[in-house]
Amino acid sequence: MTHNPHQIPTLSDQEWSEGLRLALPSANLPTLLMVLVHLTGDRKWLDQRYQCSRIRGLDENDSGGLQEEVQAEIRVAAERALLKWRADGQVQLPGPDWDTLVQMLQLSVGEAIPASYGPMISAWLGFDEDMVIEQKDRFDVPEGFKAVIIGTGVAGLCAAIRLQGAGIPYIVIEKNDEVGGTWYENHYPGCGVDTPNHIYSYSFAKGDWSKYFALQEEIQTYFAGVADRYNLRPHIRFESRVESARYDEASMRWTVEVSSKGANYSLEADVLISAVGLLNVPKMPDIPGLDTFTGLAFHSTQWPENLELEGKRVAVIGTGATAMQIVPEIAPRCGHLTVFQRSKQWAAPFEQFRKDVPQEKRFLLAQVPFYQEWYRQRLAYIFNDRIHASLQIDPAWPHPERSINKTNERHRTYFIDYIKEQLGDRQDLLDACIPDYPPFGKRMLMDNGWYRTMTRPNVSLVQGGVVEVQGNKVIDSNGASHEVDILIIATGFDAVNMLSSFNLFGRDGRSIREVWAEKGAEAYLGVAAPGFPNFFMLAGPNTALGHGGSVVALLETQVAYVINILRQAMSQAGRNQRFEFEVDQRIHDEFNVRVQEAHRRMIWSHTGMTNWYRVGHGRIIATTPFRNDDYWHMARRADFSDYAYKTAVVEVEAA
Repeated sequence: MTHNPHQIPTLSDQEWSEGLRLALPSANLPTLLMVLVHLTGDRKWLDQRYQCSRIRGLDENDSGGLQEEVQAEIRVAAERALLKWRADGQVQLPGPDWDTLVQMLQLSVGEAIPASYGPMISAWLGFDEDMVIEQKDRFDVPEGFKAVIIGTGVAGLCAAIRLQGAGIPYIVIEKNDEVGGTWYENHYPGCGVDTPNHIYSYSFAKGDWSKYFALQEEIQTYFAGVADRYNLRPHIRFESRVESARYDEASMRWTVEVSSKGANYSLEADVLISAVGLLNVPKMPDIPGLDTFTGLAFHSTQWPENLELEGKRVAVIGTGATAMQIVPEIAPRCGHLTVFQRSKQWAAPFEQFRKDVPQEKRFLLAQVPFYQEWYRQRLAYIFNDRIHASLQIDPAWPHPERSINKTNERHRTYFIDYIKEQLGDRQDLLDACIPDYPPFGKRMLMDNGWYRTMTRPNVSLVQGGVVEVQGNKVIDSNGASHEVDILIIATGFDAVNMLSSFNLFGRDGRSIREVWAEKGAEAYLGVAAPGFPNFFMLAGPNTALGHGGSVVALLETQVAYVINILRQAMSQAGRNQRFEFEVDQRIHDEFNVRVQEAHRRMIWSHTGMTNWYRVGHGRIIATTPFRNDDYWHMARRADFSDYAYKTAVVEVEAA
């Protein structure tokens, strides 16, 4: 077995004490303060003397903006408290009340936090029983019950772990020969997260990350290691593809048709969970002549191994998140690189790009109680809800052509100044790189060196899309012809046609595509749809985080909801009964009216905006308009009265 770098080492007392001594000077002070509150129970650490300054941009604010003598005081007290904890294992304030947790987060980020955050912070710190993995004693699973999960990406692994912890028998169908989903499939140069990996990871499975923003190989290793840690592989059927799933009302079960290595077979499932993800079906542009290109052409998901780029004329179609990772990585190796840009993108400074996490900080994250948990809490706020209010449209704002409110205008000025700094005196590139729409109107990207790459002498940025391919020539929308050896298609994924990788038929044989044909995809909480009993979808409609943050936390929230609904369904059924639950149409419709009403106030609905979040007629179906804590509370409620429910006595075989 290969070494898993995410296994946390066990240290002797001497090794631990020495590691702590060396690590404390590198500690993030706002996070260390939170550790002190827990270990000592002394509320003096929440006094104004220790109030941290407000975070600027995406900076972690390691010093907290505190005076040097206060910083030293915190480190000395922390060393004393941690050595005591190491000796006796005592925590004086293991589970603070919600108000105290809000006060703690406020102190550490330097700004007001809504009181509603309290329960959510408590859950992510591990104080909420619904977030505990092992819950077998809370479930009375009917005889012969079985769940089927589709996919072993971030969502599928999480669902499998939680079902296993509840003692619910399950099978996972995976089309690839390994777990990881998108992180297994995508391995193009520069592939990595643009969310800090300390929050792009499970709350229940610590990762010992080598970088702040990890690349594909390390991320894949983490998720593969999670599958091993929780012994999921015996439940996974690899190299198997779900072709269709059909609900049978008489048996209250799903029939799942699977193809595997040239053979076909069926599975019966009492509950079906789709974890196929939102960004898993490559989106190919409809370009005349593309299939006749005489060079090498491929989508970014199909990157050839050992691809030789040296001296080649390379073109990239697309300037979204994938292209922003690929282009800076390959540009130094290309003879010439041409980038075709249909729309300009905003990109934020990426100060921790490719930076290693120092060993001292890795020690703190792995070995100090509550440190990683609070480090994650602060990052979650910095990269998520902190910006939500600034994405609300101010109808009285006098400059809607460039921004949506006063704060958004400041953001625009900040990003333009940054772009100018990166591009220097290249006025031609300034005109080509500064968008004419408000910041955050499309997904905010992270600058992987994109702007500096555009200034390279062997790189050309073409404003306009590709309209035709003729042999080895790519014709742009301006009519210019570009001779190309290699054509890289970085046009992203089909996020609009959700659940398109298999056929899903619910009550009365209606397909999900038929149901969604008129308005586009919609679901209650992005998880459940009327007409599709005993079915959940993870990362469903209106759950993508357009304002930033961790999709992993969102998926954990959704899976906790699924587990809670299943617990309630099982509690009302006998051991020899099957059951059927289906979200109420009215509940579903009212929720989706709220979603679209909230979206009309958000930047993505701003006049003239185009993005992958919406269907052709303008209805936004991909992103959520809600704050992280708003959605968490909706899902945490898990009101079983939202569902129609019935049971039936059946003859079943023991699982």
